[in-house]
Amino acid sequence: MKPWREIAVPHPDVLKGTFQQSEFAADITAVNTGKASQEYQDAAAFFQRTFITEGMRLLLIQVARRLNSKGGEPVIQLQTAFGGGKTHTMLAVYHLAKRSCPLDDLTGIPALIDHAGVMDVPQAHVAVLDGSAHAPGQSWKRGSLVIKTLWGELAWQLGGEDGFGLVKGADTTGTSPGKDVLKTLLERYSPCVILIDELVAYIRQFQDGQPLSGGSFDSNLSFLQALTEATKLVPNAILLGSLPESEVEAGSQRGVAALRALEKTFGRIQFLWKPVATEEAFEIVRRRLFEPVRDEKERETVCRAFANAYVAEGSKLPTETQEAKYFDRLMHAYPIHPEVFDRLFEDWSTIDGFQRTRGVLKLMAKVIYRLWKDDNKDFMILPGSLPLYDGGSRNELTYYLPAGWDAVLEKDIDGDQAETTELENKEPRFGAINAARRVARTIFFGSAPSSVAAKPGIRGLDRARVLLGCLQPGQTSSNYADALSRLADRLHYLNSSGDKAQDTTRFWFDTRANLRREMEDRKKRFDIRNEVRGKWPMSLKSWLQERSFLMESISLPLTPMCQTIVHCVLFF
Repeated sequence: MKPWREIAVPHPDVLKGTFQQSEFAADITAVNTGKASQEYQDAAAFFQRTFITEGMRLLLIQVARRLNSKGGEPVIQLQTAFGGGKTHTMLAVYHLAKRSCPLDDLTGIPALIDHAGVMDVPQAHVAVLDGSAHAPGQSWKRGSLVIKTLWGELAWQLGGEDGFGLVKGADTTGTSPGKDVLKTLLERYSPCVILIDELVAYIRQFQDGQPLSGGSFDSNLSFLQALTEATKLVPNAILLGSLPESEVEAGSQRGVAALRALEKTFGRIQFLWKPVATEEAFEIVRRRLFEPVRDEKERETVCRAFANAYVAEGSKLPTETQEAKYFDRLMHAYPIHPEVFDRLFEDWSTIDGFQRTRGVLKLMAKVIYRLWKDDNKDFMILPGSLPLYDGGSRNELTYYLPAGWDAVLEKDIDGDQAETTELENKEPRFGAINAARRVARTIFFGSAPSSVAAKPGIRGLDRARVLLGCLQPGQTSSNYADALSRLADRLHYLNSSGDKAQDTTRFWFDTRANLRREMEDRKKRFDIRNEVRGKWPMSLKSWLQERSFLMESISLPLTPMCQTIVHCVLFF
């Protein structure tokens, strides 16, 4: 079989390490002003790299029908966690409505239009209201016009000076123009699409009793309510607004109040939007980071070999690996193993600030760059493949964790001086497959988020899931199981709990040293061997008395049986 690097080649920017964080962040204002990168600015290039998820497909069908006056929902609220694909979805609507190329040039769109039951999608007027682009207390210029409010900006984007004239008085006074005026505006410049992003960031800046040039908290909410009502009355107008999902993303108490008020406003007339599912994220990441797979037959060969290896191992691996549909998951996720995505979307995404789509893209781009540069020959990119020895990859993960994890990684997990490296150097059967490091990487990747995750739960990974993160076709799980047992007895920050006899043991890393490390630190305070040599020979009675004194000084909470065992060990 061929390694992943010979079947799935990363995009040039990933290979060269020239990607920038901003390239993963879709900016709808930059696109609207013509300042975005080519992959976001050009409609054909955008859809070529965009995987149309189920949620995006349903939404674009609604847009196509609405712009053709064939029904469709007038108001759609996009609300998911930070990095959940809201802005990217709005960009898909933007390019569908404002494209300058034929629909046939947009990958995936012709089939979608057929499903919508329409012949074409008319080009529409598009207005983009970005709450982070303007300050509510400062006016801005559009040609010779001075605009102060969101409704002034909306009117200007749809109809220029003529459109602005409809709301000029309301813009000057900072009061909502009302439903009838907005209905007239939308009818005059229909078909039209209104995209509102980062709205909470704008509304939360208004303070009680302090009206600004952009109006007030209440006047902006009145405008949005009037706009949703007016959009409903115009059959070929549609409004999309994005809201954060959590109060943490809303920011201050004022931001939370703005979020709750906007949810009620949009909640009166809205269409439920389905966010990105984990399985869909496989294709999103693959399209953004990799060129199309060159040899589909080789990909299928590799995935089939993994599936067969898992069946051969049987109950030693998680139950889902024994099902036929796991082969399909391997095919969809290739060249990244599904277990990597599961841990990212089920564990790391529970950490506040970790972005479900953008965060995964940033991390995997750095991982792929390092693995490619180091000539990694794994058949798929597994949790055990993650190059935690690399500063860029490591920092991308530890950024979301509390302080102290760098020491854990250096000492116990990955690096030239790590305990895992030393064990592999001493044991050729471990070193040949990097068993110790792969086991440690897998445990860290699956357990570190639980130290800060918002959702409490059982800590750590069980043995079966650790083996899944390491095992490749042609290998046996016993080598990794042996390495895990050796590490459990050796590492300072690796913890475990459960019944070994019932095979329910779970393993996790923590920044606090385990009991083994604590015992070693205390032992260093008393050089027992030298003391024994210095006082030998002595009577057995006096020697035991001396040992008892030392044990009391160490202050270890030992049972009588354990004390007897320790005394015997010290004696011999």
